[in-house]
Amino acid sequence: MPYVDEKARERLNDGSIPKKAGELNYSITRMIWSYILLKGESYQTYNDIMGALEGVKLELYRRKIAPYEDLKKEANGDVY
Repeated sequence: MPYVDEKARERLNDGSIPKKAGELNYSITRMIWSYILLKGESYQTYNDIMGALEGVKLELYRRKIAPYEDLKKEANGDVY
C-alpha cells in the first residue's frame, strides 16, 4: 500500500486527481481493492486485475510513450 498522508488520502478519496506518483499508486490500489471486495478473493479476480493492469500498461506504451519516444529520437538523434 502506498503511504500518503491523511490529508492526501481524504482529497483522493473525494475524487481528486493524483498530483504525485505515490498518490496515483494509492488511487489505483484503492480501485483494485474495491474490485476485490466486489468480486471476492479468487484466482479469477486476481487474474482479471493483472490482465487489466497489463492491458493498460501496454496501451499506454503503444498510444502515448512510443510516439513520444519517436519525437525525441527525431529531435535528439537515434542512439543506434
